[in-house]
Amino acid sequence: MEFGICLHSKIDDIDLVVRAENLGFDAAWFADSQMLWSDCYSCMALAADRTTRIKLGTGVSVVDTRVAPVTAHSIATINVLAPGRTFLGVGNGFTAWRLMARKPARLVEFEAFLDTTRRLLRGEEAPFTHGGKTTDVAFQMAELGFVNVIDPVPIHVSAFGPKGQALAGAYGDGLIAAVPPQRSAVERCLANAAGGAAGAGREFDEDSFQLTTLTAMAVLEPGEDLTSDRVVEQCGPMAVMGLHYAYERFRQFGVDPTPHLRSVWDDYVALVEQSPEAERHYRIHAGHGTYLHPDEVQFATPELIEAACIVGQADQLVEKISELEAAGLDQLMVLPSFASRYRAAEEIGSLIKRSG
Repeated sequence: MEFGICLHSKIDDIDLVVRAENLGFDAAWFADSQMLWSDCYSCMALAADRTTRIKLGTGVSVVDTRVAPVTAHSIATINVLAPGRTFLGVGNGFTAWRLMARKPARLVEFEAFLDTTRRLLRGEEAPFTHGGKTTDVAFQMAELGFVNVIDPVPIHVSAFGPKGQALAGAYGDGLIAAVPPQRSAVERCLANAAGGAAGAGREFDEDSFQLTTLTAMAVLEPGEDLTSDRVVEQCGPMAVMGLHYAYERFRQFGVDPTPHLRSVWDDYVALVEQSPEAERHYRIHAGHGTYLHPDEVQFATPELIEAACIVGQADQLVEKISELEAAGLDQLMVLPSFASRYRAAEEIGSLIKRSG
């Protein structure tokens, strides 16, 4: 199993990446949401200069907040600094678009973005559609070293539904999902990706295709449980983020929440809908993945934490990680709260050593 750390991209917090590399983490994923954190590519450039082994990439870049040629150009620039250890995570924009009161990219736009980006990162000419017009585009002076399209940049597609996961198989080298810590969920994600690859006429090699799950983790101390203040601080933002996502789906598509959210759903909806509609996009994502909004602490229940996070005593976690790896999960991308990020990195570093 590989271990990645997902960072709240912060331009003056590169020490965390350096520490993660020293602790044995395999990857650092830099979050890209322009209304929340620092610019992810600026952070990656600094991290590339201060590290030598850890893989660096976006967690995740967002469809059309930067158009496909700009995204390809940005990550290919990082690839000059960290050749062979640069990757691109791509998603359709859960917060990046929502916090500007806009809807994420449609599936057809997502697919076109992936196709253009993938071709450009291979040094090819690619079709680019913008403003209703399609033209072919290509990097013009890559041979002078302004960008690096020689060393491969793997593309990891972030998708939680079957159609998006099929795009990962059709265009990507990996899939990022919020996979519950269960074998059946891992197998379902891989089946969706394999179906997408088959539909695109691509060979699907489960050994080389990387499945990554976004989660939070905590190693319980003796006598500690999921109600402890430390666990709630470390894992609560990730757990409650599921409510943010579910409410947006409910709001846009009328989709009911998943079963583990139903016990708190009515209270959460009542809280969010106290905000005027014109300001609600701020309220829905308050503290998003970074800290628990004071009004949302009540929703960080053991049930929500257990469903979204991997928590247990060290021996239990090693066993659970082994089970997920055997099912086909390749990497745990861990997003702790901002306040607990260094402590969480140390905890997971100890698990990395125990897991071999």
